[in-house]
Amino acid sequence: MSSGIQIKPKTTVQKSKTSSPSPCSPEPAIKPQPKPSDKLNPKTIDPFGAHSRPPSAFAAIYAKGGIPCRLMHGSVKHRLQWECLPETIPFDPLLVTLAEGLRETKHPYTFVSKEGFKELLMVEGAAEKAIPLLPRLIPVLKAALAHSNDDVFLRGLDALVQLSAVVGPSLNDHLKHLLTNLSRRLMDKKFREKITIALQKLEQYGGKASVAIIKSKIPTYCSISS
Repeated sequence: MSSGIQIKPKTTVQKSKTSSPSPCSPEPAIKPQPKPSDKLNPKTIDPFGAHSRPPSAFAAIYAKGGIPCRLMHGSVKHRLQWECLPETIPFDPLLVTLAEGLRETKHPYTFVSKEGFKELLMVEGAAEKAIPLLPRLIPVLKAALAHSNDDVFLRGLDALVQLSAVVGPSLNDHLKHLLTNLSRRLMDKKFREKITIALQKLEQYGGKASVAIIKSKIPTYCSISS
């Protein structure tokens, strides 16, 4: 007898189940492995990736408008444009922040920190405003003088001389903390002349008391008064 019911082969059903994967459990996609040459291709670098460096403290403050001056590009040289007169700006914490920016190695932070520090110390009454900040400025300048980057070191050296010209003998109590780094760089011929001139300036602004301090760390120093 024939019941009219057709039975499909079992192998056909099994084949159809295995050929269409379930939507609830998709097969994991295989990510292509990065090529060694990708590291040299700028298009493959993600600036917001996990390995990108966060902005420095100075760069972050500058981006948020915490530095009341901006770089103005000129045809011959750059200059700073202040949002208000520098004479009206409190030195605390701006002078310390600009000193911290001396360790920057990227534009425009290098120019803003160096020129801003210089111009702020040129305002009337700068000595009275800067002297109370010396305990906070000295460690920052020391870090710049100890930096491995030559340009950072030179910016720190210039800033130290500028500060000495403003605060005078008040710097003597802190001078010994900075001379060790100068003594090390003095061994390098390319810095010898600049450091010697800087030491002479420190003596000039610091007075006779500064000579003994300098010689205690740099015995080969020849005083300008001798």
